[in-house]
Amino acid sequence: METSLMTKTIADELQLKQGQVGQTITLLDEGNTVPFIARYRKEMTGQLDETQIRSIEERVRYLRNLSVRKEEVLRLIDEQGKLTDELSQSIQQATKLQEVEDLYRPYKQKRRTRATVAKEKGLQPLADHVLALPADGDLLAEAARYIDFEKGVETAEEALQGAMDIIAEHVSDDADVRKWIRVRTYEKGTLVTEQKEAEKDGKNVYQMYYTYSEPLKKVVPHRVLAINRGENEGILKVSIDAPLEEIRSYMQRSLIKRPTVAREVLEHTLDDAYKRLIAPSIEREVRAQLTDVAEERAIHIFAENLRNLLLQPPVKGKVVLGVDPAYRTGCKLAVVDETGKLLEVAVIYPTPPVSKVEEAKRKMLELIDRYKAELVAIGNGTASRETEQFVADTLKDVKREIFYIIVNEAGASVYSASPLAKDEFPDLDVAERSAISIARRIQDPLAELVKIDPKSVGVGQYQHDVTQSRLAESLQFVVQSAVNHVGVDVNTASPSLLQYVSGVSKQVAANIVKFREENGRISGRQQLKKVPRLGAKTYEQCIGFLRVMEGDNPLDKTPIHPESYEATYKLLEALDLKSSDIGTEACREKLQKVDVAAMAEALEIGRPTLADIIESLLRPGRDPRDELPKPILHQDVLKLTDLGKGMKLQGTVRNVVDFGAFVDIGLKNDGLVHISRMRKGFVKHPLDVVSVGDIVDVWVVDIDEQRQRVGLSMVEPVG
Repeated sequence: METSLMTKTIADELQLKQGQVGQTITLLDEGNTVPFIARYRKEMTGQLDETQIRSIEERVRYLRNLSVRKEEVLRLIDEQGKLTDELSQSIQQATKLQEVEDLYRPYKQKRRTRATVAKEKGLQPLADHVLALPADGDLLAEAARYIDFEKGVETAEEALQGAMDIIAEHVSDDADVRKWIRVRTYEKGTLVTEQKEAEKDGKNVYQMYYTYSEPLKKVVPHRVLAINRGENEGILKVSIDAPLEEIRSYMQRSLIKRPTVAREVLEHTLDDAYKRLIAPSIEREVRAQLTDVAEERAIHIFAENLRNLLLQPPVKGKVVLGVDPAYRTGCKLAVVDETGKLLEVAVIYPTPPVSKVEEAKRKMLELIDRYKAELVAIGNGTASRETEQFVADTLKDVKREIFYIIVNEAGASVYSASPLAKDEFPDLDVAERSAISIARRIQDPLAELVKIDPKSVGVGQYQHDVTQSRLAESLQFVVQSAVNHVGVDVNTASPSLLQYVSGVSKQVAANIVKFREENGRISGRQQLKKVPRLGAKTYEQCIGFLRVMEGDNPLDKTPIHPESYEATYKLLEALDLKSSDIGTEACREKLQKVDVAAMAEALEIGRPTLADIIESLLRPGRDPRDELPKPILHQDVLKLTDLGKGMKLQGTVRNVVDFGAFVDIGLKNDGLVHISRMRKGFVKHPLDVVSVGDIVDVWVVDIDEQRQRVGLSMVEPVG
């Protein structure tokens, strides 16, 4: 596809200006990353954000792949000598891969079918005769002319059946017919499921789908994925009920356009074509379409949840005691200092079957006192609530203010057993490493969570049921986006964090850390040009996202790109300021009064870039996460028996799914706020109301003691 046509197509699809799309495609083709383009090329793209730029990137990839497939299909048909101008034009004008495949279908090399066997027997002319819709004559008499014992045609009925097989395949290969049936099946069809096998352990997870039907257009994405899983596990049988009479009528109108003696034969042929050839493949295609939409939604929800989880506000400047709860093997403890450096590990046995409570209390209090720990972080895994009760009781004996917090430890065990953790703490066991990870998650969630496969952080919905390559690509983008949004301290960042910085590969990340270790603290961005394999292009892409917090140049701790340093100095000069004034009240006052339009013209710089420079100078070294609500800290335990209907609580959103949100209110299991209880009025999707990490007020509406479940509402009850 020509670039100009592709640009227009994408601009129309995404409702953007062609100039924006064209410039973005050029920047992407030049090897620029999405975060770099979004942050430092705003004038060129018309201030497109990362999501819009990524959408352009994905559409460019799709349309280029489509173009390659078109050329391949045109070549394959041409080699058969069957490429007409009309067919060529139809293929060239196709906008979807499905349309190209439909047009190619009649010319695709097939395995031996009933139609190919009939053609080998010389029955194509008889099929052509029937398709010509003869007004009179005897079809069987005509078919008798094709009896050929050598070719295996022994009766007129066999000859006519062979001709019908040829016609059936001809109809099933018709692109227009397939498209009409596919669209009508989706518009009017019904998804039907029934129980095929009994579920193991009698759990009845799929009970609502044992006898279930719903119009295809109304099936919500999470149900599609649940049904797919039930089918894959052999529990459910799934089918599509299509509008058969409507399809039958359409096919007859399309082929039998005038009175003919062949009507009855053709009607039978069309029924066979639909039931044997068209319906099975259309059902697969429609279900693939449903799955595609469902996967897109599931991946979107996972990506949104992951982004919000990664951007949780850090609890800075505190010594933290991490606790990895357990029963028989004991709770592992790890104390880390304000920077996350490990100070000491230990093991205690406050839970059954050992239950050395007093000994455990003495050890915990000793560690808290020795290192002046200010916060205890408890993993939410096995034995979490028993450990929480123990910790809450123990902290009552501390003579100063100290809190504890329950940490979502999803993925901590994955990290603990990884080669990365083994390299970091070779002398510790898996549980001890897990306790360190739990403590560090409070201090800097982003820096710790990037060490874990995004699929393992516990904020997805049906993540194991979607195409893993698509999921991985989307989550990789989210992690990269979050890391670059926050920025990275080049002197403290781990290789795991550095590798997500725009343009930085795993090897370059490792080289930065090695350079730091060999040469000491990095004092300026310019030094990074000496890092092996960090070339000019990589430097351009990454340097604005790397911070030197206590460096020689105050601009090096800001998101201002070195390419804009000269303009920044001119701005400071115009305001009668120096670099050393950055961060002072006088500097802030002058910056806030700047007329951006006039100053941009005077400095010959784009307005968006100047606005970003001013914002960066107003709050140098700013961490955007600091502006978010801090996590809820606890001093005592909440039990299910403490709850009453109508009780108001404060909780943290742990996961958002299609049907609601799970909120941690301090119990063993998170409470569910159903989508219908999120606010007054209609809610299209829970993500429109809440995000992972939000601190929300909730009211108790249901308490199920048997299943240890709590139903919550975000709408204050009347009265």
